[in-house]
This record gives sequence, C-alpha cells and structure tokens, in this order.
Amino acid sequence: MSLQLDTTPRKQPRQQRAKVTVDAILDATAQVLTSLGYDRASTNRIAARAGVSVGTLYQYFPSKEALVAALAQRHCRQMNDMLARYMDELADAPIEVAVRVFVRAMLAVHAHDPQLHSVLTEQIPRLAGMSFVHELNQVSQQLVAAYLSDRQPQLMVNNVEIASFVLVTAVEAVAHLAVLERPQDLHGDALCEELCALVLRYLGVQGAVAA
Repeated sequence: MSLQLDTTPRKQPRQQRAKVTVDAILDATAQVLTSLGYDRASTNRIAARAGVSVGTLYQYFPSKEALVAALAQRHCRQMNDMLARYMDELADAPIEVAVRVFVRAMLAVHAHDPQLHSVLTEQIPRLAGMSFVHELNQVSQQLVAAYLSDRQPQLMVNNVEIASFVLVTAVEAVAHLAVLERPQDLHGDALCEELCALVLRYLGVQGAVAA
C-alpha cells in the first residue's frame, strides 16, 4: 500500500498580514531548496529562514511536500503571466516577428529564477500540484495554435494543433536544458537565433528571421 502524501494547504490566507506571512514562507522554501536541495530541506529550516515558528507554518501547510507543491504552483503562475504579457504582442504581428517574440518569451520565462526551476524539475519527486511544466506547455500550445490557425494558408503545416505541440515541446525542451547546462545563453542572441531558424524552417516560412 503506497503512502499518499498530503500536498493540500490547510487554509488559504485571507487577510493581508496572513498573505505576507505565506509569501515569506514560500520565499523561504525557494531559498532553502536552491541552497540545500530537496532532501535536506525541512519545515524547521524553512520556518527559521522565514522568521516564523513551525507552528505558524503548519497553520497553512501540513508538510514539506505541501510547501513545495504551493511553491511550484506560484512559480507556474509567474511564468504563465510573463508568457501572456509577451504573447499579447502577437495578435497582428507577421510570422517572422511573432516567432521571435515567442522564442524570446520562452527563454525569458525559463530565465526567471532558473535555480528554482532547476530544483523543481530535477530534484523533486512527482507530487500533486507539481505539473507546472505541463501547465505552462498547455498554455503555450493554446496561444500558438490560436495564432497559427489564422495563418495556416501561409504555412507548410497540415495540422495546427499538432504543429503547436511540436513547436512548443521543442522550444521548451531546449530552454529547459539551457537552464541546466547553458544558463548564460538564455540572455544572449545566439540561442534565440538558432531556435527562431528552427521554428521558421519547420513552418516553411522563407527568408531571414526578423531582427
């Protein structure tokens, strides 16, 4: 019989003071995870880093797993918000410009707290609420599919839904590995240029990538 880990918060903060406390606890969770790793992180260490008692922490979170799940969900919301802000620029943009914006957006969201992103995806076991990468990809695929649907006659793709899945998966995989192996490239132009070229060739768009 497998042990079911409780990753559900005990209660949601309603007053501003409680929200500040919960944010401090989640910030401390991120700091402990990135400095010590998942195995060495504990509720005692997290509470000490947050400057609260363990009892206060347990008022909101029943376990370390619940803390990590809540942190992953917050990280996902932040990444989705960043991606949505970038994608707002795409509505009327030509395909070459849209590809550049999308690729830069994916690199930017992965560059947001890359140490935390690495810990959440590489060190932590699969827990309820830990599917933030899947959620980010789902949001990305919906945005890309909506854009491509309006321009399908210009593209060499037969199925927009599958094309969106392929493109988002490919770009996300490169961005994710860049976080782990080449973080310096997340902020430069070279990786962006290569990814833009890959996407445009897949879509069958002729010509150079727009600067």
